[in-house]
Amino acid sequence: MYLDQKVIWITGASSGIGEALALELAKMPVKLVLSARRKDELDRVAALTGLPPKDILVLPLDMLDISSMSQKVEEVIHHFGHIDIVIQNAGVSQRSMVKDTVFQVYRDLMEINFFSVVALTQAILPHFTQRQSGHFVAISSVAGKIGTPLRGGYGATKHAVIAFFDSLRAEVFPDNLHVTVVCPGYIKTQISFNALSGDGSRHNQMDSNQAKGMLPDECARRIIQAIIAKKSEVYVGGWYEVLGVYLKRFFPNFVYRTLRLKKS
Repeated sequence: MYLDQKVIWITGASSGIGEALALELAKMPVKLVLSARRKDELDRVAALTGLPPKDILVLPLDMLDISSMSQKVEEVIHHFGHIDIVIQNAGVSQRSMVKDTVFQVYRDLMEINFFSVVALTQAILPHFTQRQSGHFVAISSVAGKIGTPLRGGYGATKHAVIAFFDSLRAEVFPDNLHVTVVCPGYIKTQISFNALSGDGSRHNQMDSNQAKGMLPDECARRIIQAIIAKKSEVYVGGWYEVLGVYLKRFFPNFVYRTLRLKKS
């Protein structure tokens, strides 16, 4: 019943986990706002949901256009009257060693994965606070818990997301607001194809672990369960990466040794 008739805004909704969330949520009595840069892909996802036009809003959004955030929030409020839940899923990954990565790639990763998330959160927060109701859902990553080779910048941005929303959770508790941080492991999406290489170009390769990862629809179902349960933090993925989170907590040196790259 928690999601009944809720207005749920999903960023990064044109593919991957975001698309899967839209399709799974559409099976419930909800109203959806779908955002990403590509309107044609958003229209495709909207059609797949099967929701009537009155219950879905396609809202193209470039997460790097920070100045447009407040206007986009107003558009959603004007259309549906209010916002109940925002799922911040937009982002980009990385596949490059520190020694091979130009500094601008780190700036780009932080702008997309962290600063844009902060900006949208700040744009929505006054609305949630005024209503004394609202739920922030941030899609971080297991990489934000365990720094692994080739993802130095990506892991740093996701670690920042976790810390930011941990602080926010404590601050907004008196206003009856909820914060759920989701840390997916290997999910079978195009994330590695779209990842940034050391020079900023697309990686354009499917990682072997990604190819064997959890299907997006199963990931989406687990995220929705966490939202309904109002969990503070949840890990979603295979046993291997989830186990790694707990191993790092209790046996950090073992994890550090395991992750070492051998020089060729």
